[in-house]
Amino acid sequence: MKNLKLVFILSFRIILFISVGLLLSLVSNRSLSNLNQWWSIIISIVNFFTLIMLYRLIKKENMSYRKMINWGKSNLKMSVIVFYIFLIILIGMIGMFLAGFLVYGDFPYLAIFMIKPIPFQLALINIFILPLTTTLAEDGLYLGYSVNRINNKWLAILLPAFFYALQHSFIPLLFDFSYMSYRFLSFLPLTIIFTFWYYKKRDPVPIMISHFIINIGTVIQIAIASAN
Repeated sequence: MKNLKLVFILSFRIILFISVGLLLSLVSNRSLSNLNQWWSIIISIVNFFTLIMLYRLIKKENMSYRKMINWGKSNLKMSVIVFYIFLIILIGMIGMFLAGFLVYGDFPYLAIFMIKPIPFQLALINIFILPLTTTLAEDGLYLGYSVNRINNKWLAILLPAFFYALQHSFIPLLFDFSYMSYRFLSFLPLTIIFTFWYYKKRDPVPIMISHFIINIGTVIQIAIASAN
């Protein structure tokens, strides 16, 4: 029963992405493919719901977010943290390019429509919302909450990593097997590294900083596209 509850919690963001995407399609009377430029706004919405869920879960345990994720003074030197940040970003890019080659036979493959413009004001506001809320919501859920609640070592690493990568298959929501496979494979190497590192070190600092940098780079690109 405990494991089933955890699987549901790990699936929470996927359920939200599907629900919000379908609701937006229904309300706007537009197909999902015509709504894919709104993925960054949908992520911010899902992040808030995820953080509310996490707050309710840890409140029952009289635990703070910082304690849940073990945020504190890292025992790593700043130079080492910077090295890991660049390493994580590099691995993320390699994973994305290899996934594009495996699924589409194109190297490097880039999903250009991920940087479609949206109203500039929203894009600008989202620069301050998406990076922070995504880092707190995703790393809080898949690392701090989940990894610490699974006793088996490899299950603690692989199960959260699987759902961490799988949620990206629904960003944006397009029920296309090739695209969903590409998104899943793009992030799986990185999420395994995230969960493995966190399981061994219990130090979220390099992960959360690099995650924040990746996210802020993405929303800045969207803002530039929206301005133009």
